[in-house]
Amino acid sequence: MSDKSDKEPKPKKKRGGGMLIKIGMALGLLAGGGGVVFGLVASGVIGGGGAHAEAKEDKNPKLVRKGEVDPYAPVAKEGEGEGGGEALDMDGEGGSEYRTVYYNFPEDFTSNLKDSEGLLQVNLAASTRRDYRVIAWMKKHELAIRSAVLIAIADTPEGEVYSPEGKGRLQKRLTGAINKVLSENEGFGGVDAVYFKSFIVQ
Repeated sequence: MSDKSDKEPKPKKKRGGGMLIKIGMALGLLAGGGGVVFGLVASGVIGGGGAHAEAKEDKNPKLVRKGEVDPYAPVAKEGEGEGGGEALDMDGEGGSEYRTVYYNFPEDFTSNLKDSEGLLQVNLAASTRRDYRVIAWMKKHELAIRSAVLIAIADTPEGEVYSPEGKGRLQKRLTGAINKVLSENEGFGGVDAVYFKSFIVQ
């Protein structure tokens, strides 16, 4: 009988180990089910979370491919050749797959340079590959943009404006200044680059 009593505890240990395996499997299924539930919520099947995220994303200006109609662009009047679908038909086949639209600021920007009596006078244009809302926003917030651009120019050392590298850095700062104004006012920037139409140091 002593042999039988020695053998009886061993099967009990096996049952306990099997119980642990069953509990582990149950926890694994729960975790997997949680992952499935999370996936359903994230995709919007449950709770509508995905639909809310998509609606929020749709508010930002979208990239417009060459040949596509920009739904926000003003319709061109007959014979004008700009805006609407007419200009899109004239896009080249090479280069970027997205079309580029330019906004010309109507007035020059003139400001003193940092720690200098020198003046910089520039005429600027800005480009975007996104829909026409970016152009409309630049027009709408032109006063705030002018102020931000003048501040950026006033913070530019005179030595920066004589070299191509310095001018390139100034272009990037001006692009950032415009995008900051648009982001603060509309929630999105969208300007890809700023170009100098004229550049005079006095």
